[in-house]
Amino acid sequence: MNISVIGTGYVGLVQGVILADFGLQVICMDVDQKKIDRLNAGDVPIYEPGLSELMHKNVEAGRLRFSSDMKEAVESADSIFIAVGTPPADDGSADLRYVLAVAKGIGEYLNGYKVIVDKSTVPVGTARLVGETIQKELDARGVSHEFDVASNPEFLREGKAVNDCQRPDRIVLGCDSERAKDLLKKVYNVLYINQTPFIFTEIETAELIKYASNAFLAVKISFINEIALLAEKVGANVQEVARAMGMDGRISPKFLHAGPGYGGSCFPKDTKAVADIARKHGEQTLVIEAAIQANEKQKAKMIEKITDSMDDVKDKTIAVLGLSFKPDTDDMRDAPALTILEGLAAQGAQIKAYCPQGIEESKWRLADIENQITYCHDEYEAAKNADALVILTEWNQFRGIDLERMGKLMKGNFLFDLRNIFAKDEQVRKLFQYRPVGRT
Repeated sequence: MNISVIGTGYVGLVQGVILADFGLQVICMDVDQKKIDRLNAGDVPIYEPGLSELMHKNVEAGRLRFSSDMKEAVESADSIFIAVGTPPADDGSADLRYVLAVAKGIGEYLNGYKVIVDKSTVPVGTARLVGETIQKELDARGVSHEFDVASNPEFLREGKAVNDCQRPDRIVLGCDSERAKDLLKKVYNVLYINQTPFIFTEIETAELIKYASNAFLAVKISFINEIALLAEKVGANVQEVARAMGMDGRISPKFLHAGPGYGGSCFPKDTKAVADIARKHGEQTLVIEAAIQANEKQKAKMIEKITDSMDDVKDKTIAVLGLSFKPDTDDMRDAPALTILEGLAAQGAQIKAYCPQGIEESKWRLADIENQITYCHDEYEAAKNADALVILTEWNQFRGIDLERMGKLMKGNFLFDLRNIFAKDEQVRKLFQYRPVGRT
């Protein structure tokens, strides 16, 4: 089996590497020549635990290579995975320009039967649109080749994407033909014979499954964050509330962790996109729209928590630990840190920030307030002479911080633990004016 994966971002690169590790011949193609050059030099352009080792292993085995040649990628493949970005437009809808550009390129070079797979998160109806785009190019060429378009949404968690690709909860495949279904079974043969659950369904259903899954998880996060705000007002403990709720088999404990709001490449974009899809079809997704609003409110409440506790942050130094939207990734897309740091800077705060992987991306995403941010080499440098410490991302290394040392380095003694990583530590309350989320 020869596979081409178009797009070498978080989804495409991981997908290509894992398919190569399954024993397939894989070309990862991207129009960004600089990125391809980096990959050919052995440099992984994203941070994802375990990815670099697997990439080098499969390159050395001759199963994986990188190219910017669309013609080669199309003509040599039995199946082509589209894994390019679908960023949100101003109205919240998914921008399909990159997906359709790939479809056009496929149509320009298609040379026989292939299955084109939508791996990108796309609105319902996109597979049909991809098919129409390819067929239009074939007609313009005056040639006739059979092809199928399938939907195979990804469910990868950044920071755990390699494991999620190797041991997925399920594989969702939306296909119109038995021919496409049989070919994709061969692509995923390693998982199929290991009895990974496979869901074969209509294309439109597969496309909606992805959005429905992410929207539900976003709703769950927004729900527990609102309960956290209420818990602070009534003197309850949101962690105990969440623990008891999670023991109910109908609810489960996953995604019931209060914090500063959700971020990343999926939840903010996909909730807005599914709300937009609903509006275009004459429906209103009230629960999802409320989750979007609640998430924005939660980030604003975190700024309020800090500024109210300190009375005024003007000319105060705030040490911030964690910038990426979650641990084990360098991804800053829609990270709560962006809104919270901009909010503190707007009120005159000076910020000293440290993140194990998020600093480089933060530098350009927060360029508007660069004069108010100093990036540090570790936690302790960030804490030196700070009036307050804010934990924004729960990297494991932060759990082992020497709290006494941090306290001695700081000028003030506020600790805003927006991930509740020290909520059960009695020492922290003796050393700091401690402010967790959803509890005292």
